Amino acid sequence: MPSRRQLIQQASLLFGARAAGALGLGLLAPSAQAGPAPGWHMPDEGAAQARAFIAFGAQDAIWDDFTTDVQAALGRIARAIADYQPVTVFCRAGELRQAQRHCGAANVTYVETRLDDIWMRDIGANFLLNGQGGVAGVDFNFNGWGGKQRHAFDATIAAETVELADAEYVQSDLIGEGGGIEVDGRGTGIMTESSWINPNRNPEWTKAEVEDELKRCLGLRKIIWLPGIRGRDITDAHVDFYARFARPGVVVANLDMDPDSYDYALTRKHLDILRRATDADGNALEIHTMSPPQHPRRSRFLDGNDDFAAGYINYFVINGAVLAPEFGDQAADRKAHDLLTRLYPGRKVVQIDIDAIASGGGGIHCVTNQLPAA
Repeated sequence: MPSRRQLIQQASLLFGARAAGALGLGLLAPSAQAGPAPGWHMPDEGAAQARAFIAFGAQDAIWDDFTTDVQAALGRIARAIADYQPVTVFCRAGELRQAQRHCGAANVTYVETRLDDIWMRDIGANFLLNGQGGVAGVDFNFNGWGGKQRHAFDATIAAETVELADAEYVQSDLIGEGGGIEVDGRGTGIMTESSWINPNRNPEWTKAEVEDELKRCLGLRKIIWLPGIRGRDITDAHVDFYARFARPGVVVANLDMDPDSYDYALTRKHLDILRRATDADGNALEIHTMSPPQHPRRSRFLDGNDDFAAGYINYFVINGAVLAPEFGDQAADRKAHDLLTRLYPGRKVVQIDIDAIASGGGGIHCVTNQLPAA
């Protein structure tokens, strides 16, 4: 693990001299847990970004024979991001050269640290802006999705990203993950009850208490709750596989077309809720649907793997582009590409083979995170 001095030096190189000073100002003190003051908000993912983050943390203990394939997929994502904006790759000290070989050098910076796995969306901070140049990062106390996977190292990454970003640190009393958060940047959020109101994260919290804390920490005025479903995947149904804001007032929702899938009925229930919902200002939502591929390419990642996450909705929006998966189903890949092109005018839709990552139940959004531009 890098020493505190090494982290300060890295932060100075990454984000400028002000970061080094901030690391010594006690931003991680208990008083920082008081929460953001009024005026802070979590911006929409489509807002301008200063950089993206990736955790190059795949290892044999978790991924077995797929480790090298997952690393290669992470590299493809990192290089795609670097074509449009800076990206910071967290990696283990002994894997720095390997990470550099996969992820490249142009527009990519590396930070050596300890990692358990690759899910940067869930282990990183959730960044807020105050409209006056201030940046804060909220830590939701990652606990391995309710103790399902070892996470001692990954639980420290949110605080580390806040330090490196020269941001104010806010530690919530809630336990949860970034993949369970979707916001429009104007006060409306979409969440699944299954991943927040769950005793494996927040025992003894009522729905009202969870909602109040999420609103307080993220600058929200309204949360649209989808039921989700517990226990079907490691995340207990994160929202970023079910509904995304393309922009304020416009939502793209997952609609599963396989009658044998548990998501078939669930996504229709979600769709009904979203069609009847309004945002924080009382406006009805414009809803678009996006369906998983019905004929993804056959591979060792897919065959016999119930965890394979073949969904397009887990995409990542960056400056000038939308990074989305492709699954070898030409008709479905093209349909997803065309819808995202319409929903994100002015951005290029870049589709990437992430089958190795999908084999572990995740997607591009799951393995990325972003620092908004202040």
